[in-house]
Order: sequence, then structure tokens, then C-alpha cells
Amino acid sequence: MSTPPQHTPSVTPERSTPPRHGFKKTLLTGLLTLLPIWLTWVVVKFVFVLLSDISRPLVQPLLHNAALADPRALGWLDDPWVQTAIALVATVLVILLSGVMARRVFGQRLLRWLEALIQRIPFANTIYGSARQLLDILQTKPDGTQRVVLIDFPHSQMKSVGFVTRVLREQGTGRELAAVYVPTTPNPTSGYLEIVPVEKITPTDWTVDQAMSFIISGGAVSPDSIPFAAPALGEPRTPA
Repeated sequence: MSTPPQHTPSVTPERSTPPRHGFKKTLLTGLLTLLPIWLTWVVVKFVFVLLSDISRPLVQPLLHNAALADPRALGWLDDPWVQTAIALVATVLVILLSGVMARRVFGQRLLRWLEALIQRIPFANTIYGSARQLLDILQTKPDGTQRVVLIDFPHSQMKSVGFVTRVLREQGTGRELAAVYVPTTPNPTSGYLEIVPVEKITPTDWTVDQAMSFIISGGAVSPDSIPFAAPALGEPRTPA
């Protein structure tokens, strides 16, 4: 008598379940990896375009005319990327030349002549004078208060890095008020001007270079610790 065939139950192989948050973690890791690269690109691109645009009005016509004179040999000079790169190099050379001349007697005389000429031009004299004073202030140590401070901005529970440009006095009371320039990130050339009571600012021991690195990097480059609360009344302020 033949034995009926026995059916062996089929075993379904286990399927490996993917990690629950694998996609989110990978996406976040990619964003954190690319963020410093993107931030560096934004700042470099801003500086690159700014410097190249200074010399572009002069360099571009010269290169275009040279390309028309000999299209086969010099046609590549009409390429926008080539013109941008040459304009950038020309601007950097002018800056270096200005730095060298500023250290010579002839260059200092020429600079004084240009300043006297700008002082005679309405509106331009105000812009130049203000920019010159701001740069001179940031390059020197302040008296009585720190240069780099923290202020309550945009509200009392948040702090922003600022540069004290001048200390004023309130009319009538004589209370000290600080004019604080608060730059934006990652472009510190734009920002806000705030007038803050001196007792409301939080002094720091940062240099201007450290503060600029902190601002441009979006806070990625910073010391390990930072003061947050303003010192109590009567507490001595550490000189910068």
C-alpha cells in the first residue's frame, strides 16, 4: 500500500525591515554635511562677485575688443567666466597696489588729495566720512566699554552680536547710551544700528576677528563659552 505524499509546510523567509528613521537620519546627515560647504560657497560667491564687479566695467570692453580683433586666437576672452576671473584678478591687484602705496609717502599724499576731493562732493563726503570713521573705530580699542558686545535683539530673550561704535549720553539725564552695529549672517556688510543703554549690553572678551568669524560662519566658529546675562549694576566690566 502506497503512503500518500506528505506536504511540507513552506517556510516564508523573513524580510528585513528597514530602519524606521533611516531616511530621515540620512537626509539630516546629508544636510549637515553640505551646510558648511554651502555657507562657504555663499560667502565666497558674494566676495567674488563684489570684487569682480568693481573692475568689470573697465575690463570687459577691453577683452571684448581684443576678442573681436583676433577671434581665432583671442575669442576665448569674450567668455563671461574669463572676463569675471580677469576682473577679479585686476581688482585684487589694485587692492594690493593700494596697500603698497598707502605705506609710501607718495601714496599717502595721493590718498589725502582724494579725500579732499571727495569732501567737496555733496552726499559722497558723508558716506566716505562715515565709512572711514567706522573702519578706524573697529581697528582701535575702545575706552570704557568693550568693542564686541551682546545686546537684547530682537527681544529680551535673545542675544545678537554687535560692535559698539560710539558711546553717547541721553539728553537731560546724562545716562550712557551705546551705538551698536548689529551685522547680519553670513553677510556682515548689512545690518542694524541700535541705541542701547550701556548697562543693558553684555560685554565680551572677543576680538573683532573672532566676532566676524562667528557671524560669517553662522555660529559654527566660536569660543567654547559665551556670556549671556548682562553684568549686575556696580559689577566691574572687564576691559577689552
